[in-house]
Amino acid sequence: MRPKVSAVLTQYLKQCNEPPWTSYFIRYRDVYNDQFGLSHFNWTLDSGTNYHILRTGCWPYMKYHCTKRPLQNLTLDDKLINFIKMINLGIPQLMYGFSAMMLITHIEYVDMREHGKVPIYFLYKEDKGSHY
Repeated sequence: MRPKVSAVLTQYLKQCNEPPWTSYFIRYRDVYNDQFGLSHFNWTLDSGTNYHILRTGCWPYMKYHCTKRPLQNLTLDDKLINFIKMINLGIPQLMYGFSAMMLITHIEYVDMREHGKVPIYFLYKEDKGSHY
């Protein structure tokens, strides 16, 4: 059984000591996608730290961009982004996924205990804790 993508997100943010931001890809085949349909949303950790998550499918990956920010109503943003994805028929996301396959240069692993280590992919190695 694959771990939920939401659990991987939470564990990765904790594993990195709640960085100011991060941006990574995760393969669809490695996780169960329990955040289907969400594009811009809040994600609050047990510690109370909140992140704004920008998320998109870009086959064969899902792309996550996470920024530490105060809780905010992102409902309108989420609907607008989903609408734009629909009118573009997902073509830009598909091209982004194909491009990512050639541009990814770094892999890290999220320790999901009972599910083992889940790989996540980066265009370049991040400087953990960097604000930029």
